[in-house]
Amino acid sequence: MQKKIVFMGTPNFSVPILKSLHQNGFLISSVYTQPPHKSQRGQKIKKSPIHEMAEILNIECRTPELLKNNQKEFDYLKKLNPDIVIVAAYGQLIQKKFLELSKNGFINIHTSILPKWRGAAPIQRSIMNLDKETGISIMRITEKLDTGPVCNIYKIDIHQNENSEEISKKLSLLASKKIPFEIKNILEGKAYFIEQNHNKSTYAKKIKKSEGLIDWKESAEKIIGKINGLFPFPGAFFNFNNERYKILKAEIGSGEGQTGQVINKDFEIACGTKQSIRIIQIQRQGKKPQKIEEFVLGSQIKKGSIIQNA
Repeated sequence: MQKKIVFMGTPNFSVPILKSLHQNGFLISSVYTQPPHKSQRGQKIKKSPIHEMAEILNIECRTPELLKNNQKEFDYLKKLNPDIVIVAAYGQLIQKKFLELSKNGFINIHTSILPKWRGAAPIQRSIMNLDKETGISIMRITEKLDTGPVCNIYKIDIHQNENSEEISKKLSLLASKKIPFEIKNILEGKAYFIEQNHNKSTYAKKIKKSEGLIDWKESAEKIIGKINGLFPFPGAFFNFNNERYKILKAEIGSGEGQTGQVINKDFEIACGTKQSIRIIQIQRQGKKPQKIEEFVLGSQIKKGSIIQNA
């Protein structure tokens, strides 16, 4: 008899993982995802990427606003009696009483090298921290956030100019390749889970929009880390003449100047420790993204301008 699997996920990150399980012959009895919401423009109802994929694969999709204290979903899962529940960026905390409904537990694909960067924003925090590597941890969910035992970790390098979106795609594809093997081992009782070293844990707290404000006194490496870590949302930004400018892509430059000064017509901005960054793509408040060559033609920010952190 085929094992019954429940899959929980929401964003694009989760889609290749669900597809991989389906293509490898696993029986996905049900999918859970965040409920549809109104889009910012036009107020149209937008389903999550996993919701759309579940419909394509003809898998039942459930979209409760909350699992917490949700007796209807508790009763449904209890009756389903799943062999395993796989969680990949679902977006909700799962209560202990739910965790007891799966024969082989709830298995989470966490996007960090645990115990480093537990929490909501591991990819962003890793890039902003200038880490040289990250990865996915296959772990069993316990009552406390991201503290459960781990059965395997797969690592990738973080290159200097890679952003959160690019790293997320890499980790998603990595997870999609590895998860069939991992789930097979767990279901056959061959997986070995090891407790995390809790003394070495760090926490990746949720990103606040205000964190995007660039401090030009910081090193070019730290500023590039912020730009890449916060792309595409909420983005790293500076203010000039009461307007916000979001930097979408940049690289370390070779110039020097007064901190926060535009030092040449190629839009290099001087940073702390005698460094600079060269902006490649930028977005003025309320406008479309522009390559820097196009932006400088009509910009009021000229060579010699000082960008304040106001």
